[in-house]
Amino acid sequence: MDKEYRLYIYAFLSRTMADSADKRYVSDLRNNRDFLELLGESTVAYFDEKSDEVILDELNEDFSSMFVINTQAVESFVLDAKNETLVGLQNPVMNFYYKHGFELNMDQTELMAPDHLSIEFAFMQTLIFRNEPQAQADFLKEHLFNWVVPYMMGMKSMALTPFYSDICDFIVEFLVADYEYCTTLEKSRDE
Repeated sequence: MDKEYRLYIYAFLSRTMADSADKRYVSDLRNNRDFLELLGESTVAYFDEKSDEVILDELNEDFSSMFVINTQAVESFVLDAKNETLVGLQNPVMNFYYKHGFELNMDQTELMAPDHLSIEFAFMQTLIFRNEPQAQADFLKEHLFNWVVPYMMGMKSMALTPFYSDICDFIVEFLVADYEYCTTLEKSRDE
């Protein structure tokens, strides 16, 4: 995996998990067949068979059902049965951000939790951009692996559209591959 590919994937995943789809998002996906193929054959068929309007409606319904109404993609919600968002440096994710110089202004986002998956993906994008492989591997191991992999495996069963079903699989597969890449990169630096 090269740096540009990883930056692109994390940016895409951050956007995908941040909010429901809009017309531009659906249009951008439709116009990038290679990327649709990367997500999965069912996603390609889904985009081939349906209009942008139908896809937009179905994706928004699916997103709302999966990631807003039934559960939210927030690390502390998934790992802690209390469904509470820890604030400030009480939140282990915020502590990690702080240690690595990631400034997060929650006033500039509609996401209300610093450990929302969209923000965690954006943080990974920042670490890649800054070329910090050890921090990338640590964040994957300490945070993303602890909750995103089981969370996405569970969420897949709730997906009504091929797109979100494939996204759940893609996220799991990508995170595993990216972690292997980061640890290999670190081992080669140590030698």
